[in-house]
Amino acid sequence: MRWIEKQKNILDYTLSSLFRRKGKNMALIVVYTVVIFTLASVMFFTYSIKQEAAQLLKDAPEMVVQRLVMGRHDLIPISYIGEIKKIWGVQAVEPRLWGYYYDPVNGANYTLMVSQDFNHESGKMAIGNGVARNLLAKENGTIPFKTYDGSYHFLKIKDILSADSELVSSDLILVSEEDFKKIFAISDEYATDLVLKVRNANELNTIATKITQIFPDTRPVLRNEILSTYDAVFDWRGGVIIVIFAAAVLAFIILAWDKATGLSAEEKREIGILKALGWETSDVLLMKYWEGVVVSLSSFILGVLLAYLHVFFTSSAVFAPALKGWSVLYPKFRLTPYLNAYQIATLFFLTVIPYTVATIVPSWRASTIDPDSVMRT
Repeated sequence: MRWIEKQKNILDYTLSSLFRRKGKNMALIVVYTVVIFTLASVMFFTYSIKQEAAQLLKDAPEMVVQRLVMGRHDLIPISYIGEIKKIWGVQAVEPRLWGYYYDPVNGANYTLMVSQDFNHESGKMAIGNGVARNLLAKENGTIPFKTYDGSYHFLKIKDILSADSELVSSDLILVSEEDFKKIFAISDEYATDLVLKVRNANELNTIATKITQIFPDTRPVLRNEILSTYDAVFDWRGGVIIVIFAAAVLAFIILAWDKATGLSAEEKREIGILKALGWETSDVLLMKYWEGVVVSLSSFILGVLLAYLHVFFTSSAVFAPALKGWSVLYPKFRLTPYLNAYQIATLFFLTVIPYTVATIVPSWRASTIDPDSVMRT
């Protein structure tokens, strides 16, 4: 019972100590929360959007073969298909038609693509949600496209693509092969690139090497390379956000350093009085430990909660332009929460543990000094 009473007294004194210095502690919690909010928002967003991209790209082609001319992507001859099909392990090769169309009125780039799933007749198209918002277009509306010879080709909107795929289809326009060739004047002998299916995914690198040996002007692009590029891009953008908010991180480091380098004269005097009243060194350390825990855990929980609401309920409104990238056709989507214990644990050990240790170390130094000398300082 005495031990329980003693622990209760320590907790009561800890709370009263926090309230006595409520101004300083509230300022610390605000800065601490901003730091955790920033780190957690970037971590949640980058991890979730990479998972979202992985889900969307899981049905992407296993390999795409492009042709390079002077280091730039160029049209590829359909005749390449016959030689590529002869490579052991290649199951199928299909030509693909897609290209970019610039709209000078709205200053936006659209991606026009011929899809096998697009089964509408010539003169019809399906558009992404970004295109529909940008043009204020609705189903059965008509959009003019300027062709290669300066004339205009009119296409009627048959469908608007699902909002679930807006991350990759915001600027997409699906058209028939006939309409695509009318706009861009592509010969039947060429395609934008070639899409491959293989029997064994483990042979992708071997097949890619053989293709470049047969056609040195080609560049095979694997699906996992596209995913790696997405990961690198969003990791880089997340790092940019951290740099932008470095001032908040620096302010937190200064506050934590202030705790680590020593206590104020008032706090030292307080420890001396407690020691004179019979408190042991372990009791003083426990009190300071609980002070650090209250401040750090309050900031951690508040920062993580605000970051969760910010990323998954406001679509990362504060950081969206930097994290998603600039575009006229800005994709609108709500991320599906992807959280795991590793993320939370990493954030916890990067923020809570250092501050708690920084709180205990100077308290231990002060509590080992003679109470009389401490109170006279």
